[in-house]
Amino acid sequence: MKSSNNYLLPACSANPVREIPTDLLIGEQWRAGAEGRRIDVINPSTGELLTSVADATIKDGIQAIDAAAQAATGWAATPPRKRAELLRTCFERMVAHSEWLAQLISLENGKALADAKSEVLYAAEFFRWYAEEAVRLEGEVSVSPSGANRIVVMYQPIGIALLITPWNFPAAMATRKIAPALAAGCTCILKPAEETPLTAYAVAQIMLEAGIPPGVVNVITTSDPAAVVKAMLHEGRIRKLSFTGSTEVGRLLLREAADTVVNSSMELGGNAPFLVFEDANIEEAIAGAMIAKMRNGGEACTAANRFYIQRGVYEQFTKQLVARMGAVKLGEGCSPETGCGALINRAAVEKIELLVADAVKRGARVLLGGSAPTRPGFFYPPTVLADVPAGAEILKQEIFGPVAALVPFDSIDEAVQLANDTEYGLVSYIYTGDLKTGLRISERLESGMIALNRGLVSDAAAPFGGVKQSGLGREGSHHGIREFTEAKYIAVEW
Repeated sequence: MKSSNNYLLPACSANPVREIPTDLLIGEQWRAGAEGRRIDVINPSTGELLTSVADATIKDGIQAIDAAAQAATGWAATPPRKRAELLRTCFERMVAHSEWLAQLISLENGKALADAKSEVLYAAEFFRWYAEEAVRLEGEVSVSPSGANRIVVMYQPIGIALLITPWNFPAAMATRKIAPALAAGCTCILKPAEETPLTAYAVAQIMLEAGIPPGVVNVITTSDPAAVVKAMLHEGRIRKLSFTGSTEVGRLLLREAADTVVNSSMELGGNAPFLVFEDANIEEAIAGAMIAKMRNGGEACTAANRFYIQRGVYEQFTKQLVARMGAVKLGEGCSPETGCGALINRAAVEKIELLVADAVKRGARVLLGGSAPTRPGFFYPPTVLADVPAGAEILKQEIFGPVAALVPFDSIDEAVQLANDTEYGLVSYIYTGDLKTGLRISERLESGMIALNRGLVSDAAAPFGGVKQSGLGREGSHHGIREFTEAKYIAVEW
């Protein structure tokens, strides 16, 4: 049922005006929340109101579970090939609508249009990848060591999945969870961040148009996520929780999930080190640093936070990085000329201001940027800090902005020790001219992912996830679909 409370996305170069749903998607209906409340959606580039979306209550959350439960049996019984074809259609439709989706992301998230376009294609790729994986969820048959029976193992849908996504990649974080859940035969409820809900509703709209049955995907937004999610987890029918967000919130969700022993996947915070050794190709290292630091304006869990540069190339690397980051144009996300867009909100700007001020107070040198501009919206310029001391908070916390903190080092052992000196372990970046050295260091780094002479690790075909307090489980690759299954063992004689 079509909602009348739609947001009219202005026409862009390749598409006419688009209507984006702003109500909850529960089953086949777009509906207002039970209490009629709304959540404002702000354009970070201007600070102005874009529109508002429905605000779900606990009652709405339970009704979303009802809709997912009603669709669950039929979807689980849908042949894998049929599920695959529907996911492939989602991929094709998302690519076909990539221009206006990118515009929508830029408007509600603030990121540069080029970054938004890259995100849409990355997000769509999860539909294509899991369309392929849906028909390859293989079981196992073996002989018991005693020879008394056969051991048959099949992988079945785990059940209704609650998917909670952040604001920084509103399309990609949604499809990275929805696609494997649907490929495995699970129905789901997506709860996107209240800062960027429009993209989630747009993706859901595309999926319905692609033929995904009502109730298989439900979407709710709420201004009271703690209460609504807690009630949903304790209701008893949610069997899978997949969360991407901060480590602090992840810990709280794990405590709630423990009460009903809900299977949980957590993609949490990061504090990525970027190591450059003296034998590295500095031009390539700079190119990689620009991707690892400035992709999405630094608002990524994979963003390089701490730059550890071997002393022999420290000045050369620093000078070139300042030049490259200084050439990046700050501006509104939807402008084609923008290289670095707005941060998500005022609190994000204030956090970075505090981190930079603390580093400077402790002795760091500001080589570029270092203060927020006086303009509408939530902006912070590309910033380079040199000689950041060990005690600075900016080396301990996830920056989530366009600030590079540089520290010199002397030996491989020192670099590894500095890189591992964090509670996080999501991704590490290494630049070296010696592959043997790079692989040896990769084995020593406490990270779930390593980018060796690359500035990017994200790939639908690769297992994305971290160690230590950066999370549990993996997304993407064949590992991702297994997160939404239960292994059932059958002992049988024949």
